[in-house]
Amino acid sequence: MTEQTAAQVVQSELEVAPWHKSTYSGTNNNCVEHAALPSGRHAVRDTKDRTLGAHTFGREQWRTFVTAVQDGSL
Repeated sequence: MTEQTAAQVVQSELEVAPWHKSTYSGTNNNCVEHAALPSGRHAVRDTKDRTLGAHTFGREQWRTFVTAVQDGSL
């Protein structure tokens, strides 16, 4: 059995993640998707070009990100 790097683990999680369109997404194809990963991390990606990958966040960073979106500082 080979050991996986942290990046490989996250990549494998992204491939099977249950993605959901954000309620903050716009109506004219300005959409982002969110997935809660099995490791407890969170991921977001652009629905227009999923091949670009995703940004991943730890729990605390995710809370900070969501707060910034909600209060308009981001």
